[in-house]
Amino acid sequence: MGATSASQFFLCIAMVFLSVKVTQCSVSYDRKALIIDGQRRILLSGSIHYPRSTPQMWEGLIQKAKDGGLDAIDTYVFWNLHEPSPGNYNFEGRYDLVRFIKLVKKAGLYVNLRIGPYICGEWNFGGFPVWLKYVPGISFRTDNEPFKQAMQKFTQKIVQMMKDEYLFESQGGPIILSQIENEYEPESKSFGSAGQAYVKWAANMAVGLDTGVPWVMCKEYDAPDPVINTCNGFYCDYFSPNKPYKPTLWTEAWTGWFSDFGGPNYLRPVEDLALAVARFIQKGGSFVNYYMYQGGTNFGRTAGGPFITTSYDYDAPIDEYGLIRQPKYDHLKELHKAIKSCEKALVTADPNVIALGSYEQAHVFTSKSGGCAAFLSNYNTRSDARVAFNNMHYDLPRWSISILPDCQNVAFNTAKVRIKTSQVQMLPTNVKLQSWETFTEDVYSVEDESPMTANGLLEQLNITRDTSDYLWYTTSVHINSAESFLHRGKLPTLSVQSAGHGMRVFINGQLSGSAFGTRQNRRFTFTENINLHPGMNKISILSIAVGLPNIGPHFETWDTGVLGPVVLHGLDEGQRDLTWQKWSYKVGLKGEVNNLGSPNSIPSVDWIQGSLAAQKQHPLTWYKAFFDAPEGDDPLALDMGSMGKGQVWINGQSIGRYWTASANGNCSECSYVGSFRQTKCHFGCGNPTQQWYHVPRSWLKSTQNLLVVFEEIGGDASKISLVKRSVTNN
Repeated sequence: MGATSASQFFLCIAMVFLSVKVTQCSVSYDRKALIIDGQRRILLSGSIHYPRSTPQMWEGLIQKAKDGGLDAIDTYVFWNLHEPSPGNYNFEGRYDLVRFIKLVKKAGLYVNLRIGPYICGEWNFGGFPVWLKYVPGISFRTDNEPFKQAMQKFTQKIVQMMKDEYLFESQGGPIILSQIENEYEPESKSFGSAGQAYVKWAANMAVGLDTGVPWVMCKEYDAPDPVINTCNGFYCDYFSPNKPYKPTLWTEAWTGWFSDFGGPNYLRPVEDLALAVARFIQKGGSFVNYYMYQGGTNFGRTAGGPFITTSYDYDAPIDEYGLIRQPKYDHLKELHKAIKSCEKALVTADPNVIALGSYEQAHVFTSKSGGCAAFLSNYNTRSDARVAFNNMHYDLPRWSISILPDCQNVAFNTAKVRIKTSQVQMLPTNVKLQSWETFTEDVYSVEDESPMTANGLLEQLNITRDTSDYLWYTTSVHINSAESFLHRGKLPTLSVQSAGHGMRVFINGQLSGSAFGTRQNRRFTFTENINLHPGMNKISILSIAVGLPNIGPHFETWDTGVLGPVVLHGLDEGQRDLTWQKWSYKVGLKGEVNNLGSPNSIPSVDWIQGSLAAQKQHPLTWYKAFFDAPEGDDPLALDMGSMGKGQVWINGQSIGRYWTASANGNCSECSYVGSFRQTKCHFGCGNPTQQWYHVPRSWLKSTQNLLVVFEEIGGDASKISLVKRSVTNN
């Protein structure tokens, strides 16, 4: 924090021992900006989520953020990672929040700690632990005592951890802001007066924790004093805080967009992003946080949605692998330098807005000390403009803003990009995957192993408690030998309605077909002709989750799994409803029970050695192989393009879900001009939404690394390869 901060810290400690309240040690604010160490500040921040990378990557990511001109790092706190069961906490490895914040402090940057503890974030269950759903009488994010008690307990836990490590700025630490709740306003109509009461309670609870730094609520217009309401979005120049004495803060300036399996990937042109930030600053904004500055990876089963990809790259200035993305990184760096050169005028003066034409304006900041800064804008989407300002002429490209730190010389224009685009390649490593072995799940034995039976169909999450993506539903159907379809060859049809997210249907142990929902329509129906024989037939349905919901009112009440009806059509009786028959249930897979993804698993299944050819299109198959780590330090990934859908582990660490579903979208020409929405600038159409899956270097040994793949659909494991990511910035 520098010599000034250090001296103030020791002053604070001394005064505390003297039992004197010292307000100058705390961060405060006025209508212009946050005030740190008595100085108003224009602050530029970036979101980097500690569990979406590895501890070995953290220091490099933070340094690149600092080198990119940022003042602060922003992160959510991930409740479901830290408290996987009530009262049992985990802050180790990728979950070591304190270590991450201390590294930010070491780099000389500030922190915005977004405790939530609801985070959305395209994260499984919005960051809530699944056990929370089963607390008696609970209702999420409303004036509900069981929920408020749990939320307060976790929030207090995090705040106390920070205090114990002296991590708030009021203690000499880097945390200058904390956030309670997250984007509540869009949901508040569903909660009515109970929602309003909850917002007031949450604000009072947070402020009562006495951190010495301000609290914020993003996208929450009625955030009670002294909590600051903030903006999230592609643009926030329209935004004003709910009280005239609060600063204008932008907690999520979206650098791109997240991807879902089967959807396109997204680009946000840096020219437009830079314009959005300059437009916000010229309007009087004083804090901008990029969401994301480095997106990272949804390792394990942490992706929510459902259907969110394992990659959370977000088209951020630092890519998923920790490499700089150009021109986004350097163009924003130049923007930050230009904004910082205007800081004194920006924090002391209000803008004087001057019309320069039909689409052109000047925002001029003139301080009492004589400083002057100007932002010249051209919002015409078709034509460049030449404008007169301050007895000089300036050329403004369409849809751009020029920044003049001295009201004369142009230091930066948002549309003039001087940096070339990064050239990205996924190159072979020549690593050989050796000693392949396979194990196939025995569908026919599922019912024999099922410990639970019930009349009717049960909701999936109530059974699995999210310990697995998979739940087996099994029942039997008796077919009379006199049934007409047995003699005339017209097969009966099975119809199965599901609340999500996917299913694979087996008749007498043989795959009959599959069906999946989408992010836009998670409910779907399986309808296929099926082979039945006289006598008893077994119907086994593997219901597959692809991440739990992370957004929406009362999302804890959303159903998942096969909820029916399940109907057999084409029998002599017409149709037979199987919904309320006796069904047996089995959570997960035999390979999961036996922990096949771990190198420490006890060999209790019969792996088959030899050729992969026979298993090429066999569903529900486990594969394992060994490989040596490649030389060098290039980031690594698995190319899973030859596979279908499943999960993958390296040395027991879960890389995440893979799915090679083809991307659909509108991959036409992308222009930076005009307001950006996620419907613009798609790429990758016709190819897998995600083909490469990040393998952190720190997860590898020099030799004998274990790769385990579980394939749901069928694929060619012999073509899986380890590649390295090469980025050339010229």
